[in-house]
Amino acid sequence: MAFVKDMLRMWAHSWKRFISIAMITLLGVAVLTGIYAGCRDAFRSTDRFFDAQGLHDVQVLSTAGLSNGDIAALRKVNGVAKVQAERSQEVTFDLDGRKSATMQEIGTNGIDQPYLQEGRMPKKAGEIAVTRKFIRDSGKRIGSRLTVTPESASSDTSDTNDTNGADGTNEASGTDEAPSFPTKLTIVGVVLDPQNLSNPDGYSAMTSFRSTATTDYTFFAPSDGVTGTLYTSATLLVKGAAAESTFDESYENTVKQVTDRIDGTVKTDRQKARRQELLDAGNKKIADARAEADKKFADAQSQIDANRQQFNQQVDQIVSMQAGAAAAGAAANGANAGAAAAAGATTPQLDETTRETMRETIIAASPELTQAKQQLDQAQSQLNEQKASTEQTLKTKENELKTSIPQVRWYVQDRQSLGGFSALKSDLDSIQSLGNAFPIVFLLVAVMMSLTAMARMVEEDRSLIGTYVGLGYGRLAVASRYLLFALLACLIGGGLGLIAGFLGIPAFLLVVLQGMYVMPGLRLEYDWLYGSLGIALFVVGVLAATIYACVQEMRQTPASLLRPKAPRAGSRILLERIRPVWNRIGFLGKVTARNIFRFKSRLIMTVGGVAGCTALIVCGLAINDTVADLGIKQYRDIYQYDLMVVSDDSDASAMRTKVASDGRVTSSLDVRIESGDLAISGGGDGDSGKAGSSGSESIQLVAVPEKHLSDLGEMVTLQPVSSGMLGTSGVGKTGSLKLDDDGVIVAQSAASALGVKAGSKVRLTNGDGVRATAKVSAVNRNLIGSDVYVSETYYAKLFDSKDAKNTKNSKSSEDSEALTWNAMLAKLSGSDTSQTDYAESLEEDSSVMKAVSCAHMADSFKFDLMGAVVALIVALAGGLALVVLFTLANTNVSERVREMATLKVLGFFDREVHHYVNREMMILTVMGVILGLPLGRLVGGMLTMALNMPSLYFEVEVKPLSYVIAAVATMAFALLVQLFVNPVLDRIDPISSLKSVE
Repeated sequence: MAFVKDMLRMWAHSWKRFISIAMITLLGVAVLTGIYAGCRDAFRSTDRFFDAQGLHDVQVLSTAGLSNGDIAALRKVNGVAKVQAERSQEVTFDLDGRKSATMQEIGTNGIDQPYLQEGRMPKKAGEIAVTRKFIRDSGKRIGSRLTVTPESASSDTSDTNDTNGADGTNEASGTDEAPSFPTKLTIVGVVLDPQNLSNPDGYSAMTSFRSTATTDYTFFAPSDGVTGTLYTSATLLVKGAAAESTFDESYENTVKQVTDRIDGTVKTDRQKARRQELLDAGNKKIADARAEADKKFADAQSQIDANRQQFNQQVDQIVSMQAGAAAAGAAANGANAGAAAAAGATTPQLDETTRETMRETIIAASPELTQAKQQLDQAQSQLNEQKASTEQTLKTKENELKTSIPQVRWYVQDRQSLGGFSALKSDLDSIQSLGNAFPIVFLLVAVMMSLTAMARMVEEDRSLIGTYVGLGYGRLAVASRYLLFALLACLIGGGLGLIAGFLGIPAFLLVVLQGMYVMPGLRLEYDWLYGSLGIALFVVGVLAATIYACVQEMRQTPASLLRPKAPRAGSRILLERIRPVWNRIGFLGKVTARNIFRFKSRLIMTVGGVAGCTALIVCGLAINDTVADLGIKQYRDIYQYDLMVVSDDSDASAMRTKVASDGRVTSSLDVRIESGDLAISGGGDGDSGKAGSSGSESIQLVAVPEKHLSDLGEMVTLQPVSSGMLGTSGVGKTGSLKLDDDGVIVAQSAASALGVKAGSKVRLTNGDGVRATAKVSAVNRNLIGSDVYVSETYYAKLFDSKDAKNTKNSKSSEDSEALTWNAMLAKLSGSDTSQTDYAESLEEDSSVMKAVSCAHMADSFKFDLMGAVVALIVALAGGLALVVLFTLANTNVSERVREMATLKVLGFFDREVHHYVNREMMILTVMGVILGLPLGRLVGGMLTMALNMPSLYFEVEVKPLSYVIAAVATMAFALLVQLFVNPVLDRIDPISSLKSVE
């Protein structure tokens, strides 16, 4: 019992050490669990929402639309739970300029169901539900009416339908028609699209560099009133996928098994079958046209024949009459009156030659008969010509049918292809990677501080330990006094850390996340396993340090422990050997120097602890500086052009005319821009059509005219880069990189994510879905977006094969005009504000699809989530620095109580004692800061390498002000600790402190 009481008394006396260990554990566990818990809560709530709304696992698109046969084939795929055929149509409407929207049919099979936020779901034809973004932008409300105009080429089937429309073969059969929606609409509800969780009322709208939407808005309509049997897409749910977390690798593997099956025989067979359907439909229409033409020609021929028969009858009557009259006259001149009478009663028989001669004579003698014969002959001639022309046209159609219908392509996509899903996942993954890295530093600092505190605690009880061991107590029992002390501090600190980690930090992160994404049903959850392991990790580390400190003392005999520890032998420090410097240092300065460098363990612990905390602060500020400068570096330095204008192929000429007529452009470059995909070569060049798969990046493919390759360097800064160490990269000289016909230039952001470098082989997918293996000639410095630059000639070389000749955008080496320059990069005159206003005005023009002002993008680029996490990390690092300095200062004072008492006996005033002690701590703090500043830059580079996000490359940037802030903050914490330490120095009693321990 006395042993326990003494132990409790010792614990109470060492409350400062207890608080220090508890606070370090609290901070460490909070960092370890907090960021993880916040991301985990967001992952889980989003996964639940996706399951509730039936977000598709797989989506199948086709360049020729999907038929009922395609849907039936997908239902038969092993592993498919549900298949939903979907219809959509692109429409336009007037909302402060021309705006576009996708009319989306609400599925009846429970897949991709919109989440109702206000009002009710549409049920009747003409009713729609809109997103909150549309409500915010339009100012409309529930009950408002809207009239839309269908686009001439709507839905995903437009490529094939446009190509085949001239031949009348844009339908698979007589009943397959493109989707059509009502045009007079009434808003009855506000919904959240599960495919895009971006918060339109938050600050996520500023991150427009990751916007993947092809239209401005999405309208959801019921099946009532929707016509057409040709489907835009098919969405699938995979068996067993709902049981997995959509963000886990197990989910991806489950879905991949199904997509691989679809990519196998199903896709190939249905592509061929669908094209054959189109061919059969075309042939059937040609055959129907031929039959209809033959019927019309037969009717016309019958009419002509009837008219000709009537004409011949009239002529034959005249011939007969004339022949009869002639015979009668001849008989009248004869002698036999009976013979004459007989001759007059009977028509003479004429031979064919005589009859034909008489017909011609009669027709020639009558203008009316001549005109009638000419009309009959002309009608027959025209009919023959029409028959020949129609037959030739139909034969030409038959010959052109196979070449006019391109190969049908399927695109099998998973959730990774959804821009909203991939953006949310990448944001949370990047934050979680930070949460996995920072606790390591906290754990190391906790072990160091625990070792320092517990070693001093054990050393103070040296004689007491010897007494207990001498009395027969086991070393384990004696060591339990300190092990239980450290364990209790860890458990209390860890428990408080779990509260902060699973409640405080996640609540803060989720507030920031909800400013970027809408997450219905979000709630905070506790993870018993992870929380227990988090505490256990720090418990093991701290107990290991405590065990080491106990073993160091208890391996001695009780007799040795009962004697005072021999003072450390005097020794010279290195500075003493530098006589010119040493001789000019005052007495107290020499004492301070000896105290600092003779006690190397204290030197290492103090400098290491301060350096670690300073490094964390610098690291957090480095990430903040890196993110803050991304927009300026990309849109001010790398992009030299001021405006990018993109149009549809059919409006390209009108767009260029419009921009040229405005007179704002000082120089420009026409290019072709397509959305494509870049993947690591080795996966084959087949047309799998699968986007968003592992090892691929969405890109913006920029084709440059052959005659203007040298002009690209005037619009974009071309600087070759090579991968460097710890977040750095080697950047070549500006202008040393040239685009040629031997390969493509890949953006650094995409190259870094895929591990691509100059000379690598990559698989490129162009806007038509045609794939080809390309050589990377160079990697260009690029931070935002993933541009791939290709010359006109190399583009033709890549995509002329694999049926590209049959697509509307492909070109052959002989026909360079087939490549449409649908975009323009331009430099503008005027201020940044006027350039932004001009870009906004261009978007209202009907010929312009998108106009982007670099000045606006540079000013508006934000990454709020990363900034919030960095602020959290810097705050926690500052707290750790304060605890570390407090622990080290108190340990320093407890080790030197007799020394401080001696100084007071010698006549030192309290202020002088403060200065004597604090000067050493300040020097050690400065040394730690000097070491921590470059260490923070090093750690910052390592962490930014871990932040592999789509279309972003973090070029590490640490501003001088950040170094100053980190240094000043650490020194301020040191000065704050002095305020707590000085009263402790004042309370030292010289008499009791100088009593002999014996």
